[in-house]
Amino acid sequence: MPELPEVETVRRGLEPAMVGALITKARVNRPDLRWPFPDRMADRLAGQSVLALRRRSKYILADLSSGETLLIHLGMSGRMTVSGDPLGQFAHNHPKQEKHDHVILDMSNGARITFNDPRRFGAMDLLDTATAEAHKLLRDIGPEPLGNEFSEDYLVAQLKGRKTPIKSALLDQKIVAGLGNIYVCEALFRGGISPKRHVNKIAASRIAELVPIVREVLADAIEAGGSSLKDFRQADGELGYFQHSFDVYGRENEPCKTEDCDQTITRITQSGRSSFYCAQCQR
Repeated sequence: MPELPEVETVRRGLEPAMVGALITKARVNRPDLRWPFPDRMADRLAGQSVLALRRRSKYILADLSSGETLLIHLGMSGRMTVSGDPLGQFAHNHPKQEKHDHVILDMSNGARITFNDPRRFGAMDLLDTATAEAHKLLRDIGPEPLGNEFSEDYLVAQLKGRKTPIKSALLDQKIVAGLGNIYVCEALFRGGISPKRHVNKIAASRIAELVPIVREVLADAIEAGGSSLKDFRQADGELGYFQHSFDVYGRENEPCKTEDCDQTITRITQSGRSSFYCAQCQR
């Protein structure tokens, strides 16, 4: 599933083609994805201008002139691509419609936004913009890791006394938004903390040090256009490249990249997910 850097990369790719433009035509080619589309979704989108394109955790939020917000989740295999962009940022014209092109938005500037999702685990919904943050999908999400609310003091206070593994704690969306398996593994490696360590056994100073590390990992991944492991594509159809910089994720039995470390990367399963780490460098 795309994590924060992938979703942010898609948002940034969509922004110049969508913000300030009018949705001249909306096509919804099936009744549902992970759940049913809202009633009359195509009619409610058509004729509306996109005022802003935001991201909250792993959701993209398009604020419309109607006072509604289009919520988009990419799911496991969803991708949003832009074609026919008049700004000249995208090389391809409108492609022939594909089998899994479920939602298509034609914009007044000539751009076309296509949501393709072969596995149909993605989702779209229309929310009242004024109360969007209170929606059941958004109301319990913690602070954005790249925002000021995610501070050293905040993380130390949130994790104080917890007896869960640090990996599980950082994946808890109520504690911090948008972090997933890949970037938690990478952040813990940079912080020298084993994913198996229980939070209450880690010094507060080491937990505090994770805040700038998490930000650094996410910023590096966004700069590289995210990580393309299976289905992820940027809005222009290109792959992300951060997977070529992984220190631990997906590198089971490969040499640790730390200088003078002679260990290989270990993979374990935690709560049904693979954790990758160096047993020598991470304690």
